[in-house]
Amino acid sequence: MKGLKGVIGRVRSWRRGWHERSKLQRIDLYTRITLCSITWFFAVSWGLLPLGTALGEGPVAISLAGAFLVANVAQSVLSNRDLTAAFAHYRGGEPFPRGRLRLPAAIQVAMTGLLVGLAAVGGVKEQGLALLVLDLPVAFAIPYVLLIPVRRFLLHCAAYAAVVVALLAAVGVPGRLLFAAAVSLLVVSLLVLVSARPSVWSLTAMWQAEEARDMQARLAVAEERLRFGRDMHDVLGRNLSVIALKSELAVELAQRGNPAAVDQMVEVQRIARASQQEVRDVVRGYREADLPTELTGARGVLEAAGISVSVEGADGPAGIGAPAAVQAALGWVVRETATNVLRHGDPRHCRIRLARTRDAVVLEVENDGAGPTGSLGDDGSGTGGGSGLAGLRERLAALGGTLDAGGAGDDLFRVTATVPLTPARAEPGGRPSPSPSPDAPSALPEER
Repeated sequence: MKGLKGVIGRVRSWRRGWHERSKLQRIDLYTRITLCSITWFFAVSWGLLPLGTALGEGPVAISLAGAFLVANVAQSVLSNRDLTAAFAHYRGGEPFPRGRLRLPAAIQVAMTGLLVGLAAVGGVKEQGLALLVLDLPVAFAIPYVLLIPVRRFLLHCAAYAAVVVALLAAVGVPGRLLFAAAVSLLVVSLLVLVSARPSVWSLTAMWQAEEARDMQARLAVAEERLRFGRDMHDVLGRNLSVIALKSELAVELAQRGNPAAVDQMVEVQRIARASQQEVRDVVRGYREADLPTELTGARGVLEAAGISVSVEGADGPAGIGAPAAVQAALGWVVRETATNVLRHGDPRHCRIRLARTRDAVVLEVENDGAGPTGSLGDDGSGTGGGSGLAGLRERLAALGGTLDAGGAGDDLFRVTATVPLTPARAEPGGRPSPSPSPDAPSALPEER
């Protein structure tokens, strides 16, 4: 029972790991597994079945067949081991260590010699020889095709086919089988070429597109930081210059005993307080969320990430006609949920819907591709690993609103925010609930 439970646990772990991968990571893993499987498919079918005829041809044929089988298995193991490094080399990562090709090349030479030996002693029949020839270059060629240009690969394959045919001819293989062997080697080489290289090329293009989307998001964040820095410079630059000049003037007047120094310092104090208020206004404007702006921004960011977005009710009175405090709170919900849709799961579509009842505004954000953990990274109760839901609930609770989050069917995740049109400002105990501060911490897009 313990062994069975262990197997079930490993299967569940593999399944959970598969669902936690993004769509691109799944395609990457599927491509690698497929290429590794091709090697073993050839090894256990065309590379194994023809060797059965050697059992009745004497000890020499049996020894050659066993050695060929062992070499074929070793070549398949090395091919799977080298495939990851070949992937990285093809995608422009770390160069493939050329020394790792020496052992596979030596085994390939040994397999070729063993095949010729089997043909010489009659260890394989006509059909079996054709199948062994088809299997012969597969394991070595799959990683090798990713390491060199296509033209060079085809030239090497043609040269190898010529050598194999010449060796088979030297041991007396009939001409029709030599022609079939040459054609088989060229066909299987082309099969490896069109199977491995286009798959890895497509995968590389998808990874580059993903990296470009990430770079675009980082550039947008950097641009917003520069804009905020320029706003702060515009606000503080002039006032700080005036404060410095007036302070120098006050020092000069004070040294001369002129009472006007007091007036200058009063003016410095006034400008400093005004600057402080202006900085607060800039920060408040930067941190406050505007519902129409956030809806437009969420659509743009999600569509730039390849996610289709539908927004319903934004043009009607549901959100635009609501009080400013309600719009700001819903704007924060849109900003946070859009950010987390990008950070979690593997979404293809996101739906944002605004509706207005008699006494409240309801915002729903629903996305697919949520996976087993949902799109906000916690269990919907605010006790998970993320802080997004907790921060949103605090903001909405200050206005008497609520936030619900959880699965909405197969692979769907939904966040529903409800904010009354007349915000409740008092808690049940009679104490006024705190208003949301514009400087309260939240999950900004930089967290991506």
